[in-house]
Amino acid sequence: MPSGQLIYLDYAATTPLDPAVLETMRPYLEGAFGNAASRHHRLGLEAASAVEVAREQVATLLGADPREIYWTSGATESNNLALKGVAAAPAYGQRRHIVTVRTEHKAVLDPCASLEAVGYEVTYLGVDGEGRLDVDALADALRDDTLLVSVMHANNELGVLHPVEGIGALCRERGVVFHTDAAQTFGKEAIDVEACSIDLLSFSAHKIYGPKGAGGLYVRRRGPRVRCEPLLHGGGHEKGLRSGTLNVPGVVGLGAAAALASSTMSDEQERIRGLRDHFERELLARVDGLLVNGGARPRVAGLLNVSFVGIDAEALLESMPDLAASTAAACSSATRQPSYVLGAMGMPDARVRGSVRFSLGRFTTRDEIDRAMVMIEALGS
Repeated sequence: MPSGQLIYLDYAATTPLDPAVLETMRPYLEGAFGNAASRHHRLGLEAASAVEVAREQVATLLGADPREIYWTSGATESNNLALKGVAAAPAYGQRRHIVTVRTEHKAVLDPCASLEAVGYEVTYLGVDGEGRLDVDALADALRDDTLLVSVMHANNELGVLHPVEGIGALCRERGVVFHTDAAQTFGKEAIDVEACSIDLLSFSAHKIYGPKGAGGLYVRRRGPRVRCEPLLHGGGHEKGLRSGTLNVPGVVGLGAAAALASSTMSDEQERIRGLRDHFERELLARVDGLLVNGGARPRVAGLLNVSFVGIDAEALLESMPDLAASTAAACSSATRQPSYVLGAMGMPDARVRGSVRFSLGRFTTRDEIDRAMVMIEALGS
């Protein structure tokens, strides 16, 4: 867990590596260093076996068949593979229309833009003032040539959960491929790919106390089978969908993190939700003019996005070096740009610039929340 006196409230950006996950990975970082594609000696077979165990652990978490899990470097690669791979599949003929949402992660919006550049048409749906998608508007946007709908399970800045079960049912009825970016909910919210009619699902290890650089893509293999072309060629790994020597320690860590999530998810999320709600109540009671962004239910347990009216969020966080939080998604924060997600919700610029995302997780304590509250309150005194 984070060391020293730092109060870490940026779990939506990344999570610390769980010690139990590290111990599971350790043999594959040391003596069991084999290549999972080397099936002619013991080290390779050990690595291959460990990879398949991890595949089963992830599949169990999603209600999927292990044969439907493909390893990648993380959700960004998985999103690109899902969108571009389906678009390149000859089986879908001349379907060249994609539907997504303006508040999606850049790892979906940027691939959509790249597909637009080569002749695909993309419909970008809006959201309401709480960040919620109108499923009726999504239904109206579908056309005879719609190939794919991509809607994230939970927004990475707000935590607002989109109704993936209803979206999946709609897409299945209309014969449209449904992809969801589940980076913020995999291992944190119950997801059943069958019950939700999900065709493709992206996930990362580092959001659930696993290692960075490991992730995967669920690809439906029947009822109906999803066709997806590879982005990487060279060796035919992962049944030809994703070539490249597997990151065995990372995959093992992802599997261990998924197994741990399977056993702890319900109790853990109840505890984290209680801490988040306590933090939210205290902030609203003690900070004048504070506004909660995307506060409608349902939302991910550990995420809280608020705006400090009349205060620049960057300056606020810089004044509290012992408190780790974010002003926007980690992928966008490096560019120092205001949140496009809040902008898409119609919020005024001053509210956007005053927004902070606090995100809690497995190692967050009540004491940390109370000390964070004292820090924040002291700045306004």
